[in-house]
Amino acid sequence: MADKQKQRAYELDFLRGFALIMMIFMHSAWDIRYEYGVDTFGFLEADWFWAIVHPFFIVIFVGVSGICCTFSKNNLFRGLKLLGVAAGLALATWLITTYLKIYCLIIFNVLAMLAVSILLYSLIEKLEKTAKADPKLVNALIGMAGACFAALGSKLEWLDYSTDNLIFLPVGFKMNSMPYMADYMPLLPWLGIFLIGCLIGRVCYAERRSLLPAKNKTAKIITAPVEFVGRHSLIIYLVHQPIVYGIMYLIFMLIRRG
Repeated sequence: MADKQKQRAYELDFLRGFALIMMIFMHSAWDIRYEYGVDTFGFLEADWFWAIVHPFFIVIFVGVSGICCTFSKNNLFRGLKLLGVAAGLALATWLITTYLKIYCLIIFNVLAMLAVSILLYSLIEKLEKTAKADPKLVNALIGMAGACFAALGSKLEWLDYSTDNLIFLPVGFKMNSMPYMADYMPLLPWLGIFLIGCLIGRVCYAERRSLLPAKNKTAKIITAPVEFVGRHSLIIYLVHQPIVYGIMYLIFMLIRRG
């Protein structure tokens, strides 16, 4: 166990934890500004934030998820488990939206996107093993696919294509009657970012251990909270919004009563 902890790629835990903390901050800022009407966090209406800052943190989160996928010995199970969680979240938000009239519908968000991406990588692993393919060739194909998906996804409007069929919603095509969703992350371009992460994992983390030297005691203390978030990103992502929203609801209720 000690040897396993020593070899753990702690930089990946830190990066994923940092990205998730920034996402939680953004969600909290959104709630304060738009749900509770406080005139603050004006950056949420700035083009530079949505064009640069927001994608930057998402790229880190999705890319690191792709890297970590290459560490797993059973991506099929991980993908199916995450797909089940995403389906449960979609059902829960539909029920809340329909019956409690709290509009928080989520159909295809980061969890669903990652679930599909992990399952796709699981299929790639299976085909690679069955065909006894050259890993270098597989790496090249993964890299090219990732680059193509990422580039295509950022320019989908060039296709001038739209549809009413919700089956295309996960892909990222423009919908003529797109339902309003509290969160949405299509496969294009994010599957491309995930595959690029897989390539980095296969090439740079072939030994499945950290690329950085061991941390001293002070560094461990400083980075431990962020790494904890990174190691438990799924459960923290699932519970953070209702917890944050609930705390804010109580705070603003007390303020307005006072």
